[in-house]
Amino acid sequence: MSEQDPSTAEDEAPRSTRRQRRRTAPIALAGRTLVLGVSLAVFGTCGFSWYTFHSLTTGITTSDALAPVKQAAPPRPTDSAGHLDNSVNLLLIGLDSRRDQDGNALPSDVLQNDLHAGSTSDIGGYNTNTLILMHIPANGGKVEAFSIPRDDYVDLINAPGQPKLGKHKVKEAYDRAKYQAVKELTAKGVTDPVELEHQSREAGRQATLLTVQNMLQVPIDHFAEVNLIGFYDVAQALGPIEVCLKKAVKDPIVARTATRAGHGSGADFPAGPQQLNAAQALSFVRQRYNLPNGDLDRTHRQQAFLAGVTKKLKDQGVFGDLGKMQSLLDAVKKDVVIDSSWNVLDFAQQVPNLTGGNVEFNTLGSVISQPDLGGGDGDVNIVDVDKIRAQVKQTIGYADASPAAPTSSPSSSPDAPTSSAEPSPSLSATSADPTSGASDGPTASAGAGADSTDDATGSSTAGPTSSPSGDSIADEFSGNAVEGGSIPCVY
Repeated sequence: MSEQDPSTAEDEAPRSTRRQRRRTAPIALAGRTLVLGVSLAVFGTCGFSWYTFHSLTTGITTSDALAPVKQAAPPRPTDSAGHLDNSVNLLLIGLDSRRDQDGNALPSDVLQNDLHAGSTSDIGGYNTNTLILMHIPANGGKVEAFSIPRDDYVDLINAPGQPKLGKHKVKEAYDRAKYQAVKELTAKGVTDPVELEHQSREAGRQATLLTVQNMLQVPIDHFAEVNLIGFYDVAQALGPIEVCLKKAVKDPIVARTATRAGHGSGADFPAGPQQLNAAQALSFVRQRYNLPNGDLDRTHRQQAFLAGVTKKLKDQGVFGDLGKMQSLLDAVKKDVVIDSSWNVLDFAQQVPNLTGGNVEFNTLGSVISQPDLGGGDGDVNIVDVDKIRAQVKQTIGYADASPAAPTSSPSSSPDAPTSSAEPSPSLSATSADPTSGASDGPTASAGAGADSTDDATGSSTAGPTSSPSGDSIADEFSGNAVEGGSIPCVY
């Protein structure tokens, strides 16, 4: 397996590595936006013994990437009453990688026929097209999920002692760090392709975690990662998932050639509520062309699909059925990576909130300025990092909700993050109860189908609104709660 220079990679490029240790641990994810669904399935088994947890989670890949992240974490904040915050911040990472955990290319027939993701595993690289930070309160309050637009232009933070990554799209932290790690490891004599893949992916994870932690200025306690095939496997294991579209959509795949960039997700759906199979689900959450708000609509699709997945898990009784849970976990173990410090028993007490619909989805970083920087960056979202930090703190109830001063990078790291003084973002949110009823690095990416170029996202005010029909469809978005038992209706 040869390493691709991210400066020539198309679409979303990242590859990474990590010491993969298999051990008992709780799990999470199910793919890009499905990640939470799988986590819920595991955490929902709080009535089982530890032995049962062990049998369910044995074989899941774990990572030590959090070590430098915790060392660089900002001080633990206090709540509005001045008490030390004991909440949990979980980062869900969805990779656009078309390779397995060992770096092997996925079969071309799987890429084309099942994933509708082009014909080669070199497309997309290792960009993180889904980044969702979940804040889970220690007191059993509302869970806040923050979607970070992938094209937000921020300081990328590498691990201490590693090469500086510069300022680029947040999605590129993984790939740029991985690429640098491969060069360094190769220079040290590491030649085994699997070992290179594992170690460089670990570097990618560290950079992604450090970048998001610095961007939001909240400590990250745990993370879960999944790639394209993982999303597909989980969606297939769950069966049809209900979603709703405000308008009919069609996004045909345009094949990539030597002179033309490919694009398109293969999405072809009518308006209104509908059930999606695994292949359709992947097209649904990856479409960004032929939508009124581009990437922003894709972010809302991910949130809506996640609501549908959580509802399906609840309706099927996965949380209380060992056999169903085992079947689901067996389908995703090979595709999921979680941090090695995650203790499922400590986390299980939050299950009622996650499965009971007490979750609010927020989209960070409204896009007012979208300049085309050219080179490897292309169209980017210029955001006010200080205001994003203040918005996150205010939403999760931290006492200090004033804009944070720019912070420096982790100790010994050459990166020095700064804030952009561009138009400020707004925060759009939807509460859903789905269960009751140019430097070395990647170029501009394209996350859908055979995509290989970026498009601009839209206004942050767009989101799920009134549905075409059906009692289970949400009426409002943009700050208003989606009523219990509903499925958000999106573009």
